[in-house]
Amino acid sequence: MKLDKNLTDSINYTQLLFADLGRLLILIVLDIIPIVNLVVLGYVSRVIKEPPNSKELPPLENYWDLWVQGLKIVVAAIVYMIIPLVLIVPFVFLTVLAWMAFPGLPIIGWFVAIPMLIIGVLLAFFLAIVLAMAIVNMVRKDSFGKAFAFGEISDVIGKVGWGTYILWLIVLFVCMLIVGGIGGIPAIGWILSLVIGPIFGVFVARSASLTYLEGVSPEEPKAVEAPK
Repeated sequence: MKLDKNLTDSINYTQLLFADLGRLLILIVLDIIPIVNLVVLGYVSRVIKEPPNSKELPPLENYWDLWVQGLKIVVAAIVYMIIPLVLIVPFVFLTVLAWMAFPGLPIIGWFVAIPMLIIGVLLAFFLAIVLAMAIVNMVRKDSFGKAFAFGEISDVIGKVGWGTYILWLIVLFVCMLIVGGIGGIPAIGWILSLVIGPIFGVFVARSASLTYLEGVSPEEPKAVEAPK
């Protein structure tokens, strides 16, 4: 995968949002409202389904379907992180008790909690790496279970190249830090972050979809029609 081509295509595709300011404004407004903002996440998933040669954004319609798709993405992410959270919680619990100067904390608790914390953090890190392609696999194949088809997901990443894939994730992480930094600008940062949110979401979705398509088998169709 040529990372520069991937990012350039994703930027050019994202610029299509500015050709329809009405749609962009609707996405910004929806993104502000808790729970309702799942519609924006669903729209992002519709971007993932667009073929690589598409020069048009998917339509913003069927809001209930978009909301349901957004909910599926959130649920899949939560399921991925359940086990790491279970492993990390005991350490957090003991830390809070220690901070409150709670007397009589058993030393054995720390001997158990600290290894669990280390395992939980490492597992969360690995699952976070896999999660990006898991969501794309789920969306493009229109099956919630495909988010957990670890064999398929691993094959996709392997064909992309683990080194290239991790480099792609690092680039996106840096972009995310930049977006977060813009949100921290005094007075106007929060306004800018509201505007950037849907734009950045479309960019990430397009880039993730292109990355995924680099790793699919030649016989697998690369164009998936968006739901009507």
